[in-house]
Amino acid sequence: MVRIRLQRSGAKKRPYYRIVAAEASFPVDGRFIEIIGYYHPIEKTDVLKIDEEKALKWLQNGAQPTDTVKSLFTELGINQKFEALKKEAKSAK
Repeated sequence: MVRIRLQRSGAKKRPYYRIVAAEASFPVDGRFIEIIGYYHPIEKTDVLKIDEEKALKWLQNGAQPTDTVKSLFTELGINQKFEALKKEAKSAK
């Protein structure tokens, strides 16, 4: 099962996170399949950059985001776009 989750890096007390698609069995800060974006919570204005196309592609392929990533997606409106794509696909059938 593929998960979309945060991968921590950076110095002590200066976290920097990558948003990655990784197999659920991979270590949290280990291997990953693809980098989707990044998140800097310590900057004056939280820096959040996510490649929307990659995120939507992984969600359509069945990847499950963690709770934190899901809230970040909601902040950028990616969840709403994914729900709209699902409704569009159902109505096309």
